[in-house]
Amino acid sequence: MLSKLIPMRETILGAAILLLLALVATRFAGFIAPANLANVLNDTAPLIILALGQMVVILTRCIDLSVAANLALTGMAMAMLNVAMPDLPIALIIALSILIGAAMGAINGLLVWKLEIPPIVVTLGTMTIFRGIIFLISEGKWVNSHEMSAAFTGFPRDVMLGLPMLSWVAILITILFGIMMSRSSFGRSIFAVGGNPHAAVYTGINVGKTQFFAFVLSGALAGLTGYLWVARYAVAYVDIAGGFELEVVAACVIGGISIAGGIGSVGGAVLGALFLGVVKNALPVVNISPFWQLAISGSAILIAVAFNAQSGKAKGRIILKTSKDAT
Repeated sequence: MLSKLIPMRETILGAAILLLLALVATRFAGFIAPANLANVLNDTAPLIILALGQMVVILTRCIDLSVAANLALTGMAMAMLNVAMPDLPIALIIALSILIGAAMGAINGLLVWKLEIPPIVVTLGTMTIFRGIIFLISEGKWVNSHEMSAAFTGFPRDVMLGLPMLSWVAILITILFGIMMSRSSFGRSIFAVGGNPHAAVYTGINVGKTQFFAFVLSGALAGLTGYLWVARYAVAYVDIAGGFELEVVAACVIGGISIAGGIGSVGGAVLGALFLGVVKNALPVVNISPFWQLAISGSAILIAVAFNAQSGKAKGRIILKTSKDAT
């Protein structure tokens, strides 16, 4: 009963995060102070948002490697729009960010759905295209903080109940995804398509259409994160979030999202992102080179994949044993 309420994967990952915090606290006690943990959450908020979108895509047996390029293009577009129209309401900027991101996600989804091109090929291609478009519209120039309006840069930094709005956005999206994946027909379709696409067809689920909407959702979150990223750091340039797509995939894999599709949870994706966020913030505190973050992240991915593989083998042995007993 307890394992149903608290899944084993999430329990192990949560314990690993607590252990990591305890180890860092032995070197610097201030790291686990509430104010600093709030900063860690805020630093990790963009990764949490993107990991949730990537989770939905991976669950349908696809992958989206264009999320960071989507983020960068949308962020640059919003920064340039703010320079041209500084009085534009922030609500409209947020809405445009989501729409632009969703449109780029729809391009990925249509190519995968209608042309049946492998998702990794599609998103590698669009990743390069989106980065190229950033250079074309900006001519390689930066948009700096003094060119942005106070309202534009202020929204992600505004504090409510002790947390910046960026953190609250990540929390709200996590709650909405938790409800969507557990209570909605779309959430059930995502798991059905990833678990067994052939069986999903017989139940009336359009596999290609479900994958399309997964890409749209991932793109929309990338677009939203694009505005939040640029506004928080108050700078926009061609190489924004370069390589961040790999960190997003890593967060999902570490969180127990199966690359084979159909297995994973919102809690796992969030914990995977938090694990990487704690590692990223903890290394400088304990005087370890940030370059070790790549090695630690890679090791965590291998351990997570190995754990998933062993879990799959264990289930197979149980099924065979049960079948033998039945005969």
